[in-house]
Amino acid sequence: QVQLVESGGGVVQAGGSLRLSCVVSGRTDLRYYMGWFRQAPGKEREFVATITWSGDATYYADSVKGRFTISTDTSKNTMYLQMGSLKPDDTAVYYCNAGGWNKPGPYWGQGTQVTVSS
Repeated sequence: QVQLVESGGGVVQAGGSLRLSCVVSGRTDLRYYMGWFRQAPGKEREFVATITWSGDATYYADSVKGRFTISTDTSKNTMYLQMGSLKPDDTAVYYCNAGGWNKPGPYWGQGTQVTVSS
């Protein structure tokens, strides 16, 4: 099993920045692929970004490419999502995920709310 705990959400003005963190615990063999997903009110959960645990490969949704950066710090067992140039359309609950590349794996965090005001 893998346990995931997100933090770092909040309210930010359009154009601002925010960094999300996801602390990972449990089996290391199940966290090879990690990712972030988000779900806005009334919409389906969507892919945001994915990374290998070692950090040597990343992939982004077109909607966030160039604005968001996914990274890992294996010494801290933590994955990050640095978000910049935020838009109101980025408002959503952001979820940490383990086990899938460019698609959801079986392990989810509880989510953290990000609200971007215009």
